[in-house]
Amino acid sequence: MLCALLCMSQPGWAENVADSFAEEVEEAEEAKEAKEAKEAKEKDTLVLGLVTSSPGKHHATLRLMVDYVVARLGHLGIRRGAVKMARNNRQMIKMLRRGEVDWVSETAYSAMQFKHQAGARLLLRRWKKGVESYSSIIFVHRDSGIKTLADLVGRRVALEDEGSTTSFFLPAAALAATGYPLERLYSPREEPYADHIGYVFSNAEITSSTWVHKGIVAAGGFSNLDWAEDDNLPPGFRESFEIIHETAPVPRGIEVVNGELDVDIRNGLRDVLLAMKQDPEGRQVLQAFQKTDQFDELSARDHRRLQELEAQMDSIELSL
Repeated sequence: MLCALLCMSQPGWAENVADSFAEEVEEAEEAKEAKEAKEAKEKDTLVLGLVTSSPGKHHATLRLMVDYVVARLGHLGIRRGAVKMARNNRQMIKMLRRGEVDWVSETAYSAMQFKHQAGARLLLRRWKKGVESYSSIIFVHRDSGIKTLADLVGRRVALEDEGSTTSFFLPAAALAATGYPLERLYSPREEPYADHIGYVFSNAEITSSTWVHKGIVAAGGFSNLDWAEDDNLPPGFRESFEIIHETAPVPRGIEVVNGELDVDIRNGLRDVLLAMKQDPEGRQVLQAFQKTDQFDELSARDHRRLQELEAQMDSIELSL
C-alpha cells in the first residue's frame, strides 16, 4: 500500500500509467488483427506485395507476375493470386507479421528489414536491367581537401532517403565504420556536432550532387549506377568530383517470402522463378516486371555480405 502511494506521488505517474496502458491496448489490437488477417487469407491464394508510393503505376505488372506464377502452382493447391501494396516498409512489416503477404520483391536493405523485423526468408536474387549487384559510392568536390571518410567528421553528407539501400544504408554503414557517431540533420545548413558525421536527406540524387557541387554539403552518397547517369550527375559535376569510397556490392534485388509460408509452396515458387528465363512467356513477364532479366540463387558471398549489413542495422537506424 505504501509503495503504491509513493509511486502515485511521483511526477508524471498518471501519464506513465496511461502511456503503458495505451501501449498494451495497441499491442493487443495488433495481435488480434494479425490473427484475423491470417484466418481471413484464403489458403489457395498467393499474395505478392510491393512497397510503393504509386500503387496504380505498378499494379498491372505485379498482377501479370503473380498470375504467371499461380498458373504453375496449381499442383500445390494455389488457385488464385492477389497483389497488396504498402506505403512504406513499416506497413509491409505489419502485413508480413499478419500473414497478409506471402512474397515481396525488394532491394537489399528492405529485404533485410523484413527478415530482421518480420521473420521473412530470403529466397532469390533478382537481376534488373542487366545488373546482378551494385554498390554505393561516396564522393566529394575535387578541391575540398577531403580524402578519407574520417575527414567527414564535423561535416555534412547528403543522402537520398531513409528507405534507400545505396543512397542511405550502405553509405551510412560505411560512415559508421569510421567509429564516429552519425547524426541526422534536418537541413543542409544545419551543423553537426564537431565529433559526429552529419547526414541530411536530399530526396533526389540530383539534389545531392547539386549540394556537393555548390559546397552546401561536404559529400554525397548514392549508387555506382547513379554515378553513371547524367540525370543524377551532370557531366560537368562529375568532372569536378572525386570518389573517396566505394562499398562492397550487394544484390540488385532480392525476393523474400513470409517466414510462415508453406515450405512446399516456397520451394515451388523458387522453381517457377528460376525457370522463367527459359520460357518465352516468362521472359516477357520478367521484362514487364520492372525490367527484370532473371532470378538466380544468392551466392555464399551475397549471404555473408547481407549478414554483415544485418548486424549493423540496429545501430544505423538508431541515428534516424
